Amino acid sequence: MVLLAAWFALAVQAQPAIFKDADLALGQELIATNKCEACHARRVGGDGSDIYDPGGRIKTAALLRGMVEYCNTQLNLGMFPEEVSAVAAVINQRHYKFK
Repeated sequence: MVLLAAWFALAVQAQPAIFKDADLALGQELIATNKCEACHARRVGGDGSDIYDPGGRIKTAALLRGMVEYCNTQLNLGMFPEEVSAVAAVINQRHYKFK
């Protein structure tokens, strides 16, 4: 339990300033609730993870957050700004690793 808490603290510290106060647990919950992976799989095939291309057009944490906001708007998900940031922070942590 102590190791998990230490890892979580390091993960939060490693996030860019734009995700400073992001709630990672909320982001994970919203990703599951909104079935993000299923939508991505329909768009790019496979398990949907190919949509995350760290070498592609998303080159900053702000652009990543903007892409999550784009999904929020286009799909009418109704997420608040702090929820968009939470989702983007989780995606950053899992795939992009912007500092």
